[in-house]
Amino acid sequence: MTVRTEKSRSKDNPGQLLIVGFDGTEMTARLSSLLKRLQPAGVILFARNIKNPEQTWRLLRDCQKCVSTPLFTCVDLEGGRVDRFRDVLGPAPSAAEVFATGDHNLFRKHGQLIGENCRALGFNVDFAPVLDLAFEASRRVMSSRSVSANPRETVAYAREFLAGLRAAGALGCGKHFPGLGEGKLDSHHKLPVIQRPLKKMWMEDLLPYRMLRAQMPMVMISHAAYPAVTHDKTPASLSKMWITDILRKRIGYRNLIVSDDLEMGAVLSSAPVGQAAVEHIRAGGDLCLICHREDYLTQAYGKLIDATEREPQFAKRVADSVRRVLAFKKKSMKILRGTKTPSGAAVEKLSRKLWEFGEQVRLQGLIRAENDRDRNVRRPRA
Repeated sequence: MTVRTEKSRSKDNPGQLLIVGFDGTEMTARLSSLLKRLQPAGVILFARNIKNPEQTWRLLRDCQKCVSTPLFTCVDLEGGRVDRFRDVLGPAPSAAEVFATGDHNLFRKHGQLIGENCRALGFNVDFAPVLDLAFEASRRVMSSRSVSANPRETVAYAREFLAGLRAAGALGCGKHFPGLGEGKLDSHHKLPVIQRPLKKMWMEDLLPYRMLRAQMPMVMISHAAYPAVTHDKTPASLSKMWITDILRKRIGYRNLIVSDDLEMGAVLSSAPVGQAAVEHIRAGGDLCLICHREDYLTQAYGKLIDATEREPQFAKRVADSVRRVLAFKKKSMKILRGTKTPSGAAVEKLSRKLWEFGEQVRLQGLIRAENDRDRNVRRPRA
């Protein structure tokens, strides 16, 4: 099957519902064949794929050559614990470290620097910022990825971070809807079961999604279960109530909805990967993220095609999401265009700016902490 043939079928191709990951740091005949066959919406790279800036840029360029529609070239780059560029550009501060400065200009600068780094290496989508609230229950799991237990403070950071990404020409993604703030388990391995009523979540966990719905190009759905809301232990990523009824209809979110990685233990405990992909789309999702195994990718693609051919209602659901993905890509053409090869001088400049920003954040955080201590010392006793 040629790329031209795939292009003619892009309007009904379930491959446009997949963002795919793979092993290796360069294009291979096997990877080329997979991408040409699936014609996915996007690719995602991890530290295992990233050896240096130029190699990363060339790998993404070679992926695009295999696919007829513009690719979402994706990465998880939050700073701190989740930093795929640490070894090639240097470490970026975590969201919590930047938030601790209390400086909204630095919140925006965080997003802009991360966006500039993404664009320089050829990425156009950053799966950030985290909108999960920093409750005590999830401290061990989320650590410095969450910024505050106060949803309005989380919005203040995320709004500026998203604006910074946008200024750099990168697309952001709020995660992990509807919220992992009360999650005690890591969904990479086990299913978090969060016992929070919808009324409380609406005022707290969901407030960032409500307030930022127009600013977020994408929203990522978690694999946690919320039995107080759904009355079962279906992960949110497979739940029509969460995706269609609450996120789409009640909150009014209009852009793209992507699953968290469907290879994670939390969702595989509920459904095999192929069925999970079908159920995510059936529930109202647009994009299935499958980050590693080729056999899982082919299973998901096959199951999506089978369900489309067998179920007219599901075929309509697929067509709706493919249409939404392609319309979003058309609207975002300027961002999805490729960038030029990163030069040594450009990379050195990015690394220096990142280091300087890290120092600025560290010093500003120390000054704020000292000022807070002084205020506490001067505060009269009740």
